[in-house]
Amino acid sequence: MSRCKTCGRELSPNDVGLTKKLINRGADEFYCINCLASAFRCDVSVLEEKIEQFRAQGCTLFV
Repeated sequence: MSRCKTCGRELSPNDVGLTKKLINRGADEFYCINCLASAFRCDVSVLEEKIEQFRAQGCTLFV
């Protein structure tokens, strides 16, 4: 299982998908949702809503 590049937390598939969607589709280092929220200066809830939107749009990064 992958770990967050910043804090070392174990990553979920959504964390990996969100990193690929927001940072770089070809990324090989990933961030947890908390570190992504910090980097983008937003609440985790905003990113959770984005995951649901991407999933509803049929994005295959979020199963």
